[in-house]
Amino acid sequence: MSWGTELWDQFDNLEKHTQWGIDILEKYIKFVKERTEIELSYAKQLRNLSKKYQPKKNSKEEEEYRYTACKAFLSTLNEMNDYAGQHEVISENMTSQITVELARYVQELKQERKSHFHDGRKAQQHIETCWKQLESSKRRFERDCKEADRAQQYFEKMDADINVTKADVEKARQQAQMRHQMAEDSKADYSSILQKFNHEQHEYYHTHIPNIFQKIQEMEERRIVRIGESVKTYAELDRQVIPIIGKCLDGIVKAAESIDPKNDSQLAIEAYKSGFEPPGDIEFEDYTQPMKRTVSDNSLSNSRGESKSELKFGGKSKGKLWPFIKKNKTQSLCFHKELMKRTIGKPTYAFEARDYVLSLKLGATPEDFSNLPPEQRRKKLQQKVDELNKEIQKEMDQRDAITKMKDVYLKNPQMGDPASLDHKLAEVSQNIEKLRLEAQKFEAWLAEVEGRLPARSEQARRQSGMYDVQNPPAVNSCAQDRESPDGSYTEEQSQESEVKVLATDFDDEFDDEESLPAIGTCKALYTFEGQNEGTISVVEGETVYVIEEDKGDGWTRIRRNEDEEGYVPTSYVEVYLDKNAKGAKTYI
Repeated sequence: MSWGTELWDQFDNLEKHTQWGIDILEKYIKFVKERTEIELSYAKQLRNLSKKYQPKKNSKEEEEYRYTACKAFLSTLNEMNDYAGQHEVISENMTSQITVELARYVQELKQERKSHFHDGRKAQQHIETCWKQLESSKRRFERDCKEADRAQQYFEKMDADINVTKADVEKARQQAQMRHQMAEDSKADYSSILQKFNHEQHEYYHTHIPNIFQKIQEMEERRIVRIGESVKTYAELDRQVIPIIGKCLDGIVKAAESIDPKNDSQLAIEAYKSGFEPPGDIEFEDYTQPMKRTVSDNSLSNSRGESKSELKFGGKSKGKLWPFIKKNKTQSLCFHKELMKRTIGKPTYAFEARDYVLSLKLGATPEDFSNLPPEQRRKKLQQKVDELNKEIQKEMDQRDAITKMKDVYLKNPQMGDPASLDHKLAEVSQNIEKLRLEAQKFEAWLAEVEGRLPARSEQARRQSGMYDVQNPPAVNSCAQDRESPDGSYTEEQSQESEVKVLATDFDDEFDDEESLPAIGTCKALYTFEGQNEGTISVVEGETVYVIEEDKGDGWTRIRRNEDEEGYVPTSYVEVYLDKNAKGAKTYI
C-alpha cells in the first residue's frame, strides 16, 4: 500500500488531506490547552474554598479546632488543598509534555509538508515543460513535412512545364531538397525530444512522484502516531496523580475515623467547667412567724424593722435557683463578692464597683482573669504561667549564648570586643527579671485559685515548675461560700457589717434587673450591633423603652420586651424621659 502507486494522480487531494491532518492536530492542541486552563481554575477554586474555611489565627474559632470533629474537618481542608495541587500538576504536565511539544511538532510538520509539496510541484512543472517541448517539436516537424511536400509538388510541376526555363526548374529542385532536409532534421529532433519526454514521464510517474508521495505518506503516518502518543500521555498524566489523590482521600477517611466523641465531650467539660459546687437545698421560709409573735415579745417598731429587713434581703428570690437565672449571673455574683473584699478599705482601687460591673457586661478581661469561673480561670492562669516560663527559658538560652560568645571574645580579642556584649547581656538579664516577676504574679493568682477549688487533690493540681511563690494569700473560694437562692452570700461575721450595704446594692442591680420600670423611651438614630456581653442590638428608627439613663459612662440601658434588654451607646439614641417616672431627671 503506497500513495505513490495508488494515488499517483491525486496530488491536489493529498495536499488538502495533509492540511486537514494538521488542522486536526491543532484542534487537539487547543483542546488540551483549554483542559489545562480548567484544571488551573478548578485548583484555584479548591484552594480558595479550603482557605475560606480555615480557622482564623488567634481567634476563638482556632480554639474550637481542639475537638476531634473539628480536627477532622481541618484535615479535610488540608487534604483538599493537596488535592488542588494535583490538579495543578496535571495542568503543568499537560502544558509541558503535550501542548508545548505538539506546538513545536506542528511547526516542523508544516515545514516538512511545504518542502514535499514544493518538490512535487517542481516535478510537475518539469514534466509540463518537457511536454511543451515535445509538442513544439512535433508541430515543427509537421510544418516542415508539409513545406517539403509543397516544394516537391512545385518542383515536379516546374519540371513538367516546357515553358519554364531550366534555371527555374533547378531552383525549384534545390528548394524541394532544402525543404526535405529541414523535414528530416525536424523529424530527428522530434524523435529525440519524444524519447526524452517518454523517459522523463516514466521517471515522473514511477520514480519522482512515488518518492514524494511516499514521504508525504510517512509524514502523515507520523502525525497520526504522534496524536495517538499524545492521547496516551493525556491519560497517563491523569493516571499518575490518581495514587496521590487516593492518598488525599485516604487522609480524609482517616481523619473521619479519628473522630472521638468521648474525647470531644471531655474537651467540652474542660472548656466550660466552672468549678462551682451545685447549690444546696433551699430552706423553708416561714412567713407565719411574725403573725404568732406577741406585742410583749417584740415592739411594734422592731417588728416592722425586722420584717422590712427580711423582705429586703430574703424576699428577692422569686423562687429562682441561681444556676438558672440569667447568663453569667453566677459568675457576676462571685466577681462582685471578690470585688467587695478588695474595695473595702481600699479607696484607691483601680475600678469602682459600677465601672467593674459595666466592664464585665461589655466583655472586658481583667489581667488576673477574675471574670472567669474558678476552673476556667485556673486554666487561663496556668496557660499564662507556661507561656511566661517558655519566654524565660528562651531569654535564659539567649543569655547563655551571649555569655559563651563573650568568653570567646575574651580568649580571642581579634574576633570581637567583649564589652560590646555587655549592653545586650544586661538587657536580656533585665528581661528575665521582668518575666520572673510577671510569672510570680500569675503563679500567686494560680496558687490562690488552686487553693480555693473544691475537692482538688494535690496530684490533680497543676504545679508551675520553675519558681515557688512564697506566702500566697489565703482566700476562701467564692464557690465554697454558701449562697442563698436569691444570690446573696453568707460572709464571715467580721465582714458582714462592712459588706452589707455594698452587697445589697449589687443584689439590687442584678436580682431586680428584670423588674426595673421604664423611665422613658428612646429612638435609635443609628444601627448598633450589640456583639459584646451586656449590650443589645438596635435598628435605626426603632423605638424602645429606657430603664436606666446614662450615668456618665456613655451607655444607656434599654428594654425591647421582657426578655430583651441591655446597653447601647448614648450617642446612638435620642432619649425622651418621663418627668413623672421615678429616678428620672427633669430637664429645663
